[in-house]
Amino acid sequence: MKINILFIIFLIFISSLCDVIRELSLKSAINSLNFNVDGIKKVFIFIMKVIALPKAWMAFVFSILSLLIYLFVLSKADLNFAFSLDSMHYVLIAIASHLILKEKFEISRWLGTILIVLGIIAVSMS
Repeated sequence: MKINILFIIFLIFISSLCDVIRELSLKSAINSLNFNVDGIKKVFIFIMKVIALPKAWMAFVFSILSLLIYLFVLSKADLNFAFSLDSMHYVLIAIASHLILKEKFEISRWLGTILIVLGIIAVSMS
């Protein structure tokens, strides 16, 4: 029984959304610390503070969820196809960081992101 290609595309999109949520959660968690790391002892304290953050745990959960969905996709689709579509998370993270985190996004970064996606698509079609 062959799985519908639209279902595979949907799963890859969901996996990419999990990646976006993971990255936004991690960035938000780290930004909330406002911590200066300048020595090995402070690195250990920093790690302990990160471990205590609920947003860091949420990021971990979404990372595992993304991995599980992507593993299922890989069991049903060609790697070239899955990997090229998975590159959409680059674009989704760029858009989300701009809209949600209010990060500045210049035209050169947009062009770079688009070139990465086009490159992955070109490789997967060869």
